[in-house]
Amino acid sequence: MKGSVCSVCGYVVLDGVTPENCPVCHSPKTAFKEKEEAFIRAQDPKSLTELEKKHIPVIVVVKKCGLIPDGCMDVHAKTGEIVHPMLPEHFMMSFDFYLDKKYLSRIMFTPGSLNPAAGLHLKVKSGRITVISHCNIHGNYIQEAAI
Repeated sequence: MKGSVCSVCGYVVLDGVTPENCPVCHSPKTAFKEKEEAFIRAQDPKSLTELEKKHIPVIVVVKKCGLIPDGCMDVHAKTGEIVHPMLPEHFMMSFDFYLDKKYLSRIMFTPGSLNPAAGLHLKVKSGRITVISHCNIHGNYIQEAAI
């Protein structure tokens, strides 16, 4: 899908408003470029392709946090139904998390010892979480879930 992307770090604008500075790398607004393939959605969510199974994030919302018991909800994400490779030549670079299309956080991965999975502890009770996974070869894949 078409969108505005930071040409320095790959951050994708979801709310349609290009920021004055990138929230990830702080580059100026001039670093953003319109891209036809800013991110990829599943063609058919009920029948994913092999590529989609390795790249589209799977989101799990845990309403009761095990770490912060009061007022915390966990959001876990991993890459796909099939775990994405984490090889030096082909790996998941990062996940970007958004709440109601507003940027929350980026989790970076290095190839080798890490699995492409991450979690956040949210102080909110409702909304829509979005995760964009960034593969160094196949681009950005998106998934959303209600919390």
